[in-house]
Amino acid sequence: MRELGFSSAKATSAFAGVSATGYYSYTVGAWHVISLNSEVGSSPGSAQLERRADLSNNPAACTAAYWHRPLFSSGSHGDNPDMRDIWRVLYAANVDVVINGHDHVYERFAPQDADGRLDAARGIREFVVGTGGSPLYAFPSAHANSEARGIAWGVIALTLLEHGYEWEFVPAEGQTFRDSGSGACH
Repeated sequence: MRELGFSSAKATSAFAGVSATGYYSYTVGAWHVISLNSEVGSSPGSAQLERRADLSNNPAACTAAYWHRPLFSSGSHGDNPDMRDIWRVLYAANVDVVINGHDHVYERFAPQDADGRLDAARGIREFVVGTGGSPLYAFPSAHANSEARGIAWGVIALTLLEHGYEWEFVPAEGQTFRDSGSGACH
């Protein structure tokens, strides 16, 4: 088992030679992990969208991707449709998990395609985790396929297994919301 943690101090030292574009990939155990940048172009023809080769040339059984602004979110900032083309590429490559921030809430979605259609067989499970310390806010509504929503400071702990993953939202001291579960890779 490997736990995937996101720490800016670790990321800086571990990825010191990474391009300033904000998109790159690396391996964690049996997982291929892709960092993308929702603040730069991701439309057809963009360099970032051409990460297809990285996805198709990687033999990993499981793949996760992360970036800042989520494609789907029931939070106040809402959806970021700029990342839909990226989601289509990830979906075609059988990516398993996407982790985002931006909205100051916690939300977990059922596996879905780029158009928000439930797809238990090939869909991507998305986690929106913007609960690191900025003021939290309420959900104005709930999207289809939103399975869990919480308003609490905390972090997500992802345990990356050989053919699956486990998640747990770990609340900060004094917070009570929790969410946990597991999923299998495609």
